[in-house]
Amino acid sequence: MSKKLGIVLLAASMVTIAACSGKPGKPAASEEASSQLGSAAEPFGKYQNTVTLGIPYSVDPSFKSSKGETPENNVWKTAIKENLNIDLVIDWQVAKDNFDQKMNLAIASNDLPDAMIVNQVQLNRMVKAGEIEDLTAAYNQYASPAVKRIIDSTDGLAMSQATFDGKIMGIPSVTAEDFSWLWIRKDWLDKLGLQPPKTIEELEKVAKAFVEQDPDGNGKADTIGMAVGNGLFNDFTQGPPTFDLGGIFSAYNAYPGFWVKGADGKPVYGSTMPETKTALAKLRDMYAQGLLDKEIGIRKAAEEVVISGKAGMFFCGFFGGYWPLPSAWKNDPQANWQAYALPLDATGKYNVMRTNPTNTFLVVRKGYAHPEAPIKMNNFYLRDESKYGNEFMLARNFFAPLDEIGFEVKAAQEVLAGTKKPEDFPDSSEYKLLNNTVKTISKSKLKPYDQVDIQYWNQEDPDFMRAYSLLVGGRTHADPNLNKLTSLSYNRTKTMENKWSNLSKLEKESFLKIIMGAAPIDSFDQFVQDWKKQGGDQVTAEIAETMK
Repeated sequence: MSKKLGIVLLAASMVTIAACSGKPGKPAASEEASSQLGSAAEPFGKYQNTVTLGIPYSVDPSFKSSKGETPENNVWKTAIKENLNIDLVIDWQVAKDNFDQKMNLAIASNDLPDAMIVNQVQLNRMVKAGEIEDLTAAYNQYASPAVKRIIDSTDGLAMSQATFDGKIMGIPSVTAEDFSWLWIRKDWLDKLGLQPPKTIEELEKVAKAFVEQDPDGNGKADTIGMAVGNGLFNDFTQGPPTFDLGGIFSAYNAYPGFWVKGADGKPVYGSTMPETKTALAKLRDMYAQGLLDKEIGIRKAAEEVVISGKAGMFFCGFFGGYWPLPSAWKNDPQANWQAYALPLDATGKYNVMRTNPTNTFLVVRKGYAHPEAPIKMNNFYLRDESKYGNEFMLARNFFAPLDEIGFEVKAAQEVLAGTKKPEDFPDSSEYKLLNNTVKTISKSKLKPYDQVDIQYWNQEDPDFMRAYSLLVGGRTHADPNLNKLTSLSYNRTKTMENKWSNLSKLEKESFLKIIMGAAPIDSFDQFVQDWKKQGGDQVTAEIAETMK
């Protein structure tokens, strides 16, 4: 007992020493009067007295500041101090790859910085342990109108993941909505007299032609119908996929990785549905015909066959013009990659599953005197990113309107068509890249403006990659055949925290074996049984419970 008392006294003395020596302590809310808020009771209000905010920092060893700045000395730290009177202090920093491990240890020991960005599993643990502040009042009063509009753009989906028993326990991030589109070498289509494939059957014919008819004209049988990565499909816990096969699954109304409604109206995991087995049978047949990259699961980087000019198709988000195509154009500037909302299902729809718009949450440790301070700081980040840049935005939560891509595409098209001028689009903290896009789009895009083939672009323009991604990849957001579907749930349940990684590994390995012919198609039925026994049934029951 005396030993415990000694530890308590030692801890108390350490807090006193820290306070006396001027080091940032962690005061409880009761230790600071709320009178300060009178001078700062608005989203961008400046505190009368300096508020110290301790945060963690993840270091990317390969990162070098373009301005020669450091985490302790940079333009953002200075601007936040001058504008909000918040003094940012780094409590601890680790390599980026070790951040989650360090954060998990901090959660386990309840030795937390004042504010931090966490994932959903970490948020759930912190709420359960009573380690973080209820941010309901702070969010309602101090989140800027722009932040609120962005979060509201998800129709409650983002906030539902941060709300526990009616209390907002974290501020959810929001990323712009995007899907997986079919990117095709249109110059290969034109050379072989083919059209973009509207159906799975047409997709097979195009892939077969790309493999057998020497579209690159080198006289060798070295071309690939479709480049494919190891992921095969996206799931409800992740963002837009790359080099996946989701577009082929969805043509069969199969949605692996998402929660769909079963015949009884209850949630069912899409990977276990009969439609998924049907899609796998088709993919197995395509692989056997040599239409898919033979090195699925073996190739280190799926994009290498696109970059080298050997592949004719791949699935990717709107951002194909950012990556991997710039590297491909270095080898062949005339590779005419175009994006399409294809192939269609039997009813003529291109089905896409909405990915989770929220990946991270801003949380505040229990007892911190100013839970509104990190919220105000993130208001400032959103508003002034175009002014100060995006380096060293410490404890930043990402906010982008759900419709950002489609909104910006339409604006760029209107400027090129002459129906609007760049000055018709004022600076916007929400659509951060819009102003630059409308001012520079006519430098990247050559006439005729309604033709987006590669020959009508200025590849030397510094804004070319963004412009091409928008007007070629992003235009698909307005495709009339687009059918957006939403997972019944995006929650990470208790059982998922411990078993989801193994369940995901099981399904992706099982699917890969089926596609490559290493396992029979009927092994799908065994996979379903194994998935259920190894935790899937329990997860499904928990998902059903959360939906209530």
